Amino acid sequence: MRRILIASILCLAFGISTQGVAQQVRREAVVDSLTAELESILRQGHFNGFGVAVVNGRGVLYQNGFGFADVQARKAYGIHTVQSVASVSKTLVGLALLKAQEQGLLTLDDPVNKYLPFPVVNPAFPDVPITLRHLATHTSSIRDNDFYLSHNYFLTPGQQEKGPMAFEDMQTFIPADSAVSLPVFLQNVLTPQGKWYQAKGYFARRPGELYEYSNVGAALAAYVVERVSKQPFPAFTARYITKPLRMRDSGWRFADVAFSQVSRLYQSPTVPLPYYGQATYPDGGFLSSVADMSQYLRELIRGYQGQGTVLRPESYRELFRPQLAASNFEERNERNPYSESYNVGVFMGFGYTGFIGHTGGDPGVVALLFFDPKSGIGRLLVMKLFRKSAFD
Repeated sequence: MRRILIASILCLAFGISTQGVAQQVRREAVVDSLTAELESILRQGHFNGFGVAVVNGRGVLYQNGFGFADVQARKAYGIHTVQSVASVSKTLVGLALLKAQEQGLLTLDDPVNKYLPFPVVNPAFPDVPITLRHLATHTSSIRDNDFYLSHNYFLTPGQQEKGPMAFEDMQTFIPADSAVSLPVFLQNVLTPQGKWYQAKGYFARRPGELYEYSNVGAALAAYVVERVSKQPFPAFTARYITKPLRMRDSGWRFADVAFSQVSRLYQSPTVPLPYYGQATYPDGGFLSSVADMSQYLRELIRGYQGQGTVLRPESYRELFRPQLAASNFEERNERNPYSESYNVGVFMGFGYTGFIGHTGGDPGVVALLFFDPKSGIGRLLVMKLFRKSAFD
C-alpha cells in the first residue's frame, strides 16, 4: 500500500508540471488540487511527514511539506526541514568526481589504486584494474558484504540507550564509540588483511562487465576525491557544489546543519529511530531540505540543458551519458520509471522511460529525485518511511 501511495504522490507531482505551467490561473487551480490530494494521502496514516517539489530550469513550480518533522513535539514538516536523502547522495559523488577531473586531479578511466594507500583488487581478476568509471557505473565488481549492514550505521553520541539498536534483518546501529572513519571502514572490507573482509565482497566477474549496485564502491569513489583534492570530501562538495548553489540547509554531518531543523525518523508511527550516521556517509548520508534539493535539481536540469554552473558543459554531458548496454545487466528494471537501474551515467541513474535521477532508502527514509529530459520538469519526494522494505 505504501509503495502505491508513493507512486501516487509522484504522479500527482507530475500533474502540476504538465497541466499547470501554461496559464497562471490554471496553475493556481492545479496547485490547490495537488495540495489537497497530498493532504488526503497524509491523512491515511502511512507517513508521519514528507516534502514534495516540482521544478524546471527556470525555478520552482511547487514546494510543500506535509505532516510532522517531530510527532511528539507536533513540529511541522516544512520545506526547510532537514533529513537524509539516502542514496540520492551518490549523485553528489558523481558531480564531485567530474569536478576533480576538470581540475586535472584524476580521470575517470584511471585505476583506483593509482590514488589509494591500500590495494583494491578483485581476487578472481587480480590483473584487471578497477577504474573510477567502474565505480561510477556500478560495474566495479565490488559488492556490499555482510559487514556493510552490521558495522556501517552508528548511533550519534548520547544515543546508546535510546531507540532500537536494529532496524531490519542485519541492519544494526552500532554504538558511537565503535564507529570508524571512512578510510578505515573501506580498508577493513576491501583488503584481505581487513577484519571485515569477505571473499564474496567481490563478484567473480571481470571489473567493467556486470552492473551490481554498490554502496561501498560509491564511498570509495568519494574517498578518491578526498585523496586527490587533499581535503575532506564534505569540504570539497561544500566548496564546489552546495555553497555555489546556496544550499544553506545541507551538509554531511549533523554539525553542518541547524540541528533544530532536523527531522526525527521513525521505526513505527509513534516510535522514533535514534539519530544515526554512516561510516560510508558519501553513499547515503547527505542531509538536506526540500528547498535546497529543489535548487540542486534545478541545477541538474540546467546542466542537462547546457546551462549549468557547477560543472562545464562537457562534464555535464559525461554525467548524463548512458554508459552501459543490455549485456551489462543480469536483471534490468524495465517496469519502474523511477528506478536508476536501467542505465547509468556517472552515479546518475536512468529509468526505462528515460527519466534521469536517483532513488534512496535508509532506516526511516525514502527519497526520489528525477527529471524528464524531454519536458525539463523535475520532481522531488523526501519522506519519513517506517520500514525501508516498504519501498524495496
